[in-house]
Amino acid sequence: MVFYALLVGAELDGLTNLQPAGGCDDPTYPYYFKLRCEGCTETSTKTTCVSLDEVVELSNGKGTANLVQKCKFCPREGSIVMIPGQGTPLTSELSQKGEMACLMVFECRGCEPTEFAFGNGWKAESVHGTKFDIDLSEGEFDEYDESGGCPVSLSKLQSTFKVVKKQGFHGKTRYV
Repeated sequence: MVFYALLVGAELDGLTNLQPAGGCDDPTYPYYFKLRCEGCTETSTKTTCVSLDEVVELSNGKGTANLVQKCKFCPREGSIVMIPGQGTPLTSELSQKGEMACLMVFECRGCEPTEFAFGNGWKAESVHGTKFDIDLSEGEFDEYDESGGCPVSLSKLQSTFKVVKKQGFHGKTRYV
């Protein structure tokens, strides 16, 4: 098994706390990405959806996962277990430093996530506290903060999956 952290970054102008609408651990937020089979190394042509509220039993009967999927090119089966409690919103401070925020960690067996697809169902707030519902399907966002009296925007949206290791730290599990 390999643990992958989904990291997101963007240039935030007047915005902070970019995350899925229900927070990083939103049980209904659908994470869409392509999968690469560890057996034959083929990458799926279509995106796969995984969310915390979807739980299926593993075919061997030894536990559950948020996604179980067979490779279309070989007989290998892959599974993904989402690990909540590891994500943080993308803040204006991280954005200004050019850093990315970890939204979710995925435990993957037999597959590797690639090419995260942004979509609808995001939120952020202006530095003046105005909340915005955001659709990231186009990769950018421009709006005017009426109460703050200034424009806000999001551009240069990016994502990557990074291999992380599970570590115990003062009685808590972290992935670094």
